Amino acid sequence: MRGLVFMCLIGCSLANEAVYSWNGPGEPSQPDPGAGNACLTDTESCSCCLMQKQMKRMESFFNMSLNEMRKGLEKAETALKYVRSSRSAFSVALTDTRRCLSSSRDDMVVKYQYIFINLGDGYNVSTGTFTVPRSGVYSLALTAYSDAGAPGALLAACVRLRKNGRAVAALNEYNTQDQEDSTTIVLPIQMETGDKVDVTLLTGCTLCDDNSHFNTFSGFLLYATD
Repeated sequence: MRGLVFMCLIGCSLANEAVYSWNGPGEPSQPDPGAGNACLTDTESCSCCLMQKQMKRMESFFNMSLNEMRKGLEKAETALKYVRSSRSAFSVALTDTRRCLSSSRDDMVVKYQYIFINLGDGYNVSTGTFTVPRSGVYSLALTAYSDAGAPGALLAACVRLRKNGRAVAALNEYNTQDQEDSTTIVLPIQMETGDKVDVTLLTGCTLCDDNSHFNTFSGFLLYATD
């Protein structure tokens, strides 16, 4: 009972003296035009009624503020998702142990097994394919190395960089002047979400590698276009 009386007294005080507005931020402060007349006609109940109105206005104000905060949070989450989806980079090597890979009959996809980085999980070790996670311009780099095995033997390091099964660039190194050699290409290329990039070893060619990682395949997103 004492609490109710106290709330009513506060309501009367707000009704007679308050000049604050609960209509929302940026709106001018105006007293309730009917507050004075209401108290003159029913002094026992008007104070609690006015207090209830003020509380409803306060609730409305805080609900509006909460909605604005939620909108800001949604924008921040959207921006964060954009940044995370834009982080795409991979760099792989043929192997981490002494190994030579040859293609005697048909061209074959090179499955690079050693991963330096695979940010965004775009590169698949099982298939040797990088799947583009986001449309944009990517920088791709490919190095092919081969060891002829003996002085004077035919050295053949020849691979193709493909996008969606079509050749984009080729690396060819045929040489009998030395036992080993390598060749490298770096190029920017525009790709769409879902495009697949891989490297094929041509028929009759060989790649050799060890823990020095002579054969590497790398790529990263320069900037998104969607």
